[in-house]
Amino acid sequence: MDLQLSNEVAVVIGAASGLGKAISLEFAREGAKLVLVDIAPTVESVASEIQRAWKTPAWAFTADVTDYQAMQAVAAAVIFDWGRCDHVIVPAGIGSGKYGFPFWKLEPADWDRVLRVNLLGPVHAAHAFSPPMIAARQGTFLFFTSIAGQIGSQTDPPYSAAKAAVINFAQCAAKDLAPYNVRVNAISPGMIQTPLNRSVWQAWYDQQPEDQRQSYDEWAGEKARRVAPLGRWQTPQDIAAVAVFLASRRAENITGQTINVDGGQVMHA
Repeated sequence: MDLQLSNEVAVVIGAASGLGKAISLEFAREGAKLVLVDIAPTVESVASEIQRAWKTPAWAFTADVTDYQAMQAVAAAVIFDWGRCDHVIVPAGIGSGKYGFPFWKLEPADWDRVLRVNLLGPVHAAHAFSPPMIAARQGTFLFFTSIAGQIGSQTDPPYSAAKAAVINFAQCAAKDLAPYNVRVNAISPGMIQTPLNRSVWQAWYDQQPEDQRQSYDEWAGEKARRVAPLGRWQTPQDIAAVAVFLASRRAENITGQTINVDGGQVMHA
């Protein structure tokens, strides 16, 4: 399907692995020019892979989404070099790295980095990239929440709370930017085999008695069958397909929405 994204500029923040890499590859398949941002230097290899496979421009920036000045510098470089920024996608995210059930197993200090990456990251991106989109009177933002942000998952309370706040911020930003034809949406993934998901298992595993421990594949497979009506994992490619659709003109009347790609785990009446 041609989504008419050819030659449009897409900035993916958190592009070095997992969802961010899959989304970057999908935008490249659609012919978009890519700006890949991550704190991991391996983001350079993703840019090289895109350039080899699709012959489309892909630039890599090593920057931290929690650093607002760094996000401003990336935005300025994009506009200086390409004169436009059409889409900003922010899949960067972390968990606390601890099993937070009950919540008092964590300390308040465990919340800080999680909130700065998962919530202030999208806020920084929105502040940095909104001015050129407002001036152009077009563009899209795509943030990432989680089913944990909709059901109050007890596994990692800082993560759940941050993702719930992203849903609300996306709605606020969507209302503010709608007069300028800039759309803002969020994707809420379910269970995906990414490094972040594996870290959730590891935190659980470390706290279990030896006779109750399960391997990652056992734990994840059992959970997917139990909580998802479709009974299967979601994949990074599932998320990437929705991401490019939401950026396209086929979604021109979709804004302020959180799209669940979760195998049916969360259903709203």
